[in-house]
Amino acid sequence: MRVVTWNLWWRFGPWEERQKAVLTVLRELRPDVVGLQEVWSADGVNLAEWLADELGLHWTWAASDASERWQRRIGRGGVEVGNAVLSRWPVTDRAVLRLPAPADLDDGRLALYARLDAPGAPVPFFTAHLTSPPHASAVRRDQVAALAAFVAAHRDGTGFPPVVTGDFNAPPDSDEIRLFGGVRTAPAVPGQVFFDAWEYADPTAPAATWDHANPYVHPGLGPSARIDYIHVGGPAGPGGLGTVLRVRRAAHGPVDGVWPSDHTAVVADLGTTAPERRP
Repeated sequence: MRVVTWNLWWRFGPWEERQKAVLTVLRELRPDVVGLQEVWSADGVNLAEWLADELGLHWTWAASDASERWQRRIGRGGVEVGNAVLSRWPVTDRAVLRLPAPADLDDGRLALYARLDAPGAPVPFFTAHLTSPPHASAVRRDQVAALAAFVAAHRDGTGFPPVVTGDFNAPPDSDEIRLFGGVRTAPAVPGQVFFDAWEYADPTAPAATWDHANPYVHPGLGPSARIDYIHVGGPAGPGGLGTVLRVRRAAHGPVDGVWPSDHTAVVADLGTTAPERRP
């Protein structure tokens, strides 16, 4: 099962040209399920719906209830922002979590849950977008605690481990990522742990998903970092369900001269059967 997570940079920059580049990348990746953040909807068009129609996928999305805070940044009203899931399989259930934040930092960040009717075992899939300011680690800790509880409430009834994707706006060694993973410190939900899919990557592979090589990334906002994740609940399910087989970056360069987003995508292939053991 091929999983992609990607922050699409909403309506910033040359969004119409970027929209075409995003489609090109996803068409080449041929994902089974995609978690998207900073998805826009305006004038009767929803980016997630348009991508799903072009790719022949199912889709669901959740809009922020604070889109006006985003609209002030581009000087235009009427454009919503939210999270979305694209899936090769039907979405049989969904739920939305409004992530907690203090009033001065609250711009309506969400987590979206979608249960996917995949063959063999339903997949409990989540995509989240955490608060971004560098000083907001404590806020993100509260958000990952709420996210972990949200996952715990929706993960049962299937042998497939939960898959949690998103832009966490925090590097791997941060308190919030350690708390969510629950492997290097006590987990946010007792007994619930997650494996960071990138830890299965080639250690020499470039890892930054917020990368100064991208012209949309302003170096004054901090150094290049890996802040986008595919987390898989552990241990693997029966027969190896959810085992991370491969992981890599995608969309880390221009498409026909246009960078698709200010973030790179992360792509992971997860096992749907027991992984082959080689001598």
